[in-house]
Amino acid sequence: MRTLVSASTLVRHRVLYWTVFGGVVAAFVLAFLFPVYWMVVGAMKSPEELVRTPPTLVPSQWHPETYRDAWDTLDLATHLGNTALQAAGAWALQLVFCTLAAYALSRLRPVGGRVILGGILATLMVPASALLVPKYLTIVDVPLVHVNLLNSPLAIWLPAVANAFNLYLLKRFFDQIPSELLEAAEIDGAGAVRRLWHVVLPLSRPVLGVVSIFAVVAVWQDFLWPLLVFFDTNKSPISVALVQFSYDAPVSHVIAGMVIASVPMVALFLVFQRHIIAGIGAGSLKG
Repeated sequence: MRTLVSASTLVRHRVLYWTVFGGVVAAFVLAFLFPVYWMVVGAMKSPEELVRTPPTLVPSQWHPETYRDAWDTLDLATHLGNTALQAAGAWALQLVFCTLAAYALSRLRPVGGRVILGGILATLMVPASALLVPKYLTIVDVPLVHVNLLNSPLAIWLPAVANAFNLYLLKRFFDQIPSELLEAAEIDGAGAVRRLWHVVLPLSRPVLGVVSIFAVVAVWQDFLWPLLVFFDTNKSPISVALVQFSYDAPVSHVIAGMVIASVPMVALFLVFQRHIIAGIGAGSLKG
């Protein structure tokens, strides 16, 4: 096996190699974990110590009750519930409609499918900020039905369905499913829907897991769009509520709220990390 460093050289300079390797790993771990440590520990400092210069790495007096106080005073349970509702609806609708659209473009191949796919992918070139005004005007007065969706979870769910990146990711995976499997199912009398349900979806679990995580994280961390469509504070997600409360609440309470808001996403990654890694190589399926 040819490598950058030969085996003989590695044996002669083993101490130097492991020293450099350990130093690089430690530097990366510190760079990624120190902000998390600073946030978690900073919430347990007093407001005076939190703004002290120079800052302290370890609190002189620990205040773990800050998390309980932030949970009660900032009403985090309500806002986390709002965020979970918005993320769950966006995930379910996106998974259904993006999967159906990707399957149609990949396997049913409608007339003008390439043009449709090109138009969908062209939206990836448009900055998200440029779409805010058209989306807002559409939500204020939905065409044909003329309904105002402001202050409703539908204002989050419907725009989230039109996710060109996830649709393309699903299509590319469906393209690489062996045609022999679908042809065998068709010979057995399976229609297009049955082939999707019994053949395509069971093989697509890795990419469906990745798309699900992308969909949930995108809604969970979004700030600007929920700020525009939710004028009722009691219905706003956690990302908007923390900014709104930051003007009146103590800084330590706001930081504690940020820590609590990040826990579900960290837990989601720890539970589904194998699906994420499997989804990275999802496109390697061969016929």
